[in-house]
Amino acid sequence: MFDLLKEYFDQGRISVDPTRHTMSATIHDPCNYVRKSQKAFGVHYGDMIRWLAAQCCPNMVEMCDDPLNNYCCGNGGGAQVMPNDTERLAHGQYKAAQIKATGAELVISPCHNCRDQIMKFLAKQCDMGNYKETKYLWEVISDSLVYEPWSDAEIEAAHTARDEQFEGFGVELEEME
Repeated sequence: MFDLLKEYFDQGRISVDPTRHTMSATIHDPCNYVRKSQKAFGVHYGDMIRWLAAQCCPNMVEMCDDPLNNYCCGNGGGAQVMPNDTERLAHGQYKAAQIKATGAELVISPCHNCRDQIMKFLAKQCDMGNYKETKYLWEVISDSLVYEPWSDAEIEAAHTARDEQFEGFGVELEEME
């Protein structure tokens, strides 16, 4: 996903308005996309995640010196569905302290387990300073998208292409009134 989003930016297929996210923002580096990816594949996505987020958020603040050194949120492997709440939340205190130290209002996380831990659990049980919300990386990009509505001619051309494709596959469309 990160590679595809970067490709779309590089090709000019998507553009964003960074004024839609002017609050201070920080990146949470998920274990799977950063540390485990580095160990298993020799490459991590921490730098690319930051590049993508920076396109949308001009006020980025780092949690630590290197994505590989960022703390785990404590919810690895979906620990919230396990009977380990005490341990999960105790480990999450480290992440909450990191977030608080940044002064960031927005935490960007590409991982659903991490997002849930920060947003649903740590935010309710820990002092995270100026924290206001957690968003997925693609949610931040989506919220920042700039697009021009299609003209009637472009819509008609797209419908024609769609109909030809469905016809080629033998799919019959029902007409809607």
